[in-house]
Amino acid sequence: MAAPDTLIPYLLVAVESAATVAFALSGLLAGARQRLDAVGLCFVTGLAAFGGGTLRDVLLDRRPFFWVEHAHWLWALLGLCVAAMLFLRRRHFAITERAMQWPDALGVGLFSAGGTQLALAQGLPAIVAVLMGVVTAVFGGVLRDIVLNEIPTAFRDHRPYAVCAFVGGWVLVAVQALGAGEGTALLVGAATAAGLRLLALATGWTLPAWGAGRDDSRRG
Repeated sequence: MAAPDTLIPYLLVAVESAATVAFALSGLLAGARQRLDAVGLCFVTGLAAFGGGTLRDVLLDRRPFFWVEHAHWLWALLGLCVAAMLFLRRRHFAITERAMQWPDALGVGLFSAGGTQLALAQGLPAIVAVLMGVVTAVFGGVLRDIVLNEIPTAFRDHRPYAVCAFVGGWVLVAVQALGAGEGTALLVGAATAAGLRLLALATGWTLPAWGAGRDDSRRG
């Protein structure tokens, strides 16, 4: 029977695949609400799905990129976009968007843990590895919103998002430092980040926001 650590590459692929599906759907819905044409819809969906992982791989000088190594995901993305244009109607948006908050939270956990684990495997310092996890989890959504001419949700949604990815990354580092296997650390870190995001969605927990008081810069 294979030792647990030999399964890590396969576990990472499974983690990244599940997260890719979650974020592809978020990009698809965002593009559909803007009534993009077929090219625009595929582009925005691809940015959401692959943007964070691609930037991480560029920063880590990691080749080939995930979507190059597993090119079947490109076909899956194109098929998803075609199906959405044929069957998705405006009346579906509100229900589908609410439902997608949950797999999106799962994507945050999976991408943050996977990105952190890949960086640790390259011998990078813990803080750098955790930030690579945050980049993986957040940057695809940031690119999606910028292309759609919106302030990125990760920057204006006061419910914790990047913070959840950051905490999940550190939990992964801590669990691995305590002697647990890489697979265990990966799953615990992903569960922590996803669980925190789901808790924030369920309870309405928000981070501190700017006050709406008078602008002191205009005094005097």
